[in-house]
Amino acid sequence: MKFSKRKFLDLNLRQRHKKCAELLKSYFEQWNSLDQGAFEYYSDLLEWMKLGPFTLSDVKILADRYHWHLKESGLSLKEHNLLPSIRTGDRMPKSEFPNNAIYLDNLRSAYNVGSILRTCEALRIGAVYFSESTPFIDNEKVQRTAMGAAEIVPCFKGNLENLPRPIIALDTSDEAAKVSEFLFPESFTLVLGNEEYGISDEWLGKADYLVEIPLVGMKNSLNVACAFAIAAAEIRKQRIF
Repeated sequence: MKFSKRKFLDLNLRQRHKKCAELLKSYFEQWNSLDQGAFEYYSDLLEWMKLGPFTLSDVKILADRYHWHLKESGLSLKEHNLLPSIRTGDRMPKSEFPNNAIYLDNLRSAYNVGSILRTCEALRIGAVYFSESTPFIDNEKVQRTAMGAAEIVPCFKGNLENLPRPIIALDTSDEAAKVSEFLFPESFTLVLGNEEYGISDEWLGKADYLVEIPLVGMKNSLNVACAFAIAAAEIRKQRIF
């Protein structure tokens, strides 16, 4: 429905932006068959609102403009998406879990543990082994943060003597290799340390290699779950398990 200038200006400002958003939505739905002349009415609305001219050159710009009108109209952005939505459902895995171990050395946060499990499941990095003081998968916060990954990833507590070698410690040190330059072997154990103190002296003493994520800011370290996600992405990039 097209408005005359008088009828359009009878609307309050929020209603005008809502009508502009509705118009852009209709443009999106027929994007492939539109020519530049189709935007003349939208240009008229902008002129009537005393807004500057705007060139709708591609679908991304159209979507951004649509969301701007929604914001100005006071409507929620969550329920109005133009561009194709991202994949949200679970799917069949493309890989089994390899013979690697992720050892959680005295982690305190159940939320960090749950996040690590999610990353481990998504990238299929290996089984997860828990120290006695690390929250296990029966912890409610671990389960909630892992969002189902705690039931999928192989998880163990104890039986730590036969973990695959070499043992690779992920921590900050002037002697550490950059994780992006380190060649991860076919099988290994990656040790993640406490959020405040890092990896224990016991496990640093057992480590065959020390790797770190190079940082360029003021802070000395990253959150352990974030650090693991970066390392896991590097491992997945290097190897096809």
